[in-house]
Amino acid sequence: MTEMRIETIGTEGQPLVVLDDFAPDPDALRDFAAAADFALALNHYPGVRAALPEAYLSTQLPLIAEAAAAAFERRGALRVVDASFSIVSTPPGELTIPQRLPHVDAFTEDRIALVHYLSPEGGDGTAFFRHRATGFETVNAARRDIFFRHLDTEMRHGGVPPPGYMLGDTPLFERIRAKPARYNRALLYRSWNLHSGAISAANPLPADPIRGRLTVTAFLSID
Repeated sequence: MTEMRIETIGTEGQPLVVLDDFAPDPDALRDFAAAADFALALNHYPGVRAALPEAYLSTQLPLIAEAAAAAFERRGALRVVDASFSIVSTPPGELTIPQRLPHVDAFTEDRIALVHYLSPEGGDGTAFFRHRATGFETVNAARRDIFFRHLDTEMRHGGVPPPGYMLGDTPLFERIRAKPARYNRALLYRSWNLHSGAISAANPLPADPIRGRLTVTAFLSID
């Protein structure tokens, strides 16, 4: 039985939905991933991705819709924008500049992100951030130009972040929340939250679905 909790992020109080025991058979998902064809990800994701079983989202969508109604007050039609198995596997020294920073996945209120952790040992979770210069914890369409203008100025005058994943506070960003991974835990949050995978320095980052940081990542639009 899935346990749902609604928590909040930072001073803006954005909802964070925690769904423990999310999928009815996570071991079967791991078996499917073990036989899947992974390829380098697009859109700045620092690792590899593979297709999900067709039944995954159709099975989980009613629960996602229930959580979205409770946490985000979104009760309309739910559309899957993108969904896949994902494994963070890029070595810290090879990260691009955008991969060294917190990011948002979309700028509108209807867009929701899901991350479903499928490593039995738990491993690295997800962290959320506040941009120090603006105080923004979220970046919507109205804030977008201001945020990127400040960030560009900061990096032109102060230098780009050194190679590495976001582990905590930096000169540009303050970590305001970190949620640890747990086997078969899923998180739901608005895509406009500044966030990053909380990837520890000790993680060897194998691209292997059996040994690596196996997750499902999905992006949804809810009217």
